[in-house]
Amino acid sequence: MRNTLNTSLLLRRNTSYLLGALASGLCLIHCLVTPIIFIAQACTLTCCESSPHWWRSLDYFFLFISFIAVIRSSKITSKARIGVALWFSWSMLLFTITNETFKWYDVPSSTLYIPGLSLIALHLYNQRYCECGNNCTINHKESVT
Repeated sequence: MRNTLNTSLLLRRNTSYLLGALASGLCLIHCLVTPIIFIAQACTLTCCESSPHWWRSLDYFFLFISFIAVIRSSKITSKARIGVALWFSWSMLLFTITNETFKWYDVPSSTLYIPGLSLIALHLYNQRYCECGNNCTINHKESVT
């Protein structure tokens, strides 16, 4: 029974890390491919507004998947600072995506890559170095490492 429980916890832990890295990676690919598609169409400066709605909504789909992965990964990490970094990166990704949609500030589109890459790196780092062992109910206030 105990071995089955440990295996189940390990699968859940690895799934959230890999899901987060995968979602962030797919989001990054989506963001890299978008300009190439529109440049290939030789459109004007307003081409991004004329892109299909389903294509623009992929940003929010990846953001939602990333959110789920950050929740799970930050709960089971053994280092509180990694959880904070995951949330900070996700918040920056949320801001840059919503800013591109609503155009609050004039920020280069390339700033989107920074939180995307940092989420990938943090999820992979978390999977490799921040295992919580058999006890995956870590209290972040006690974890000061």
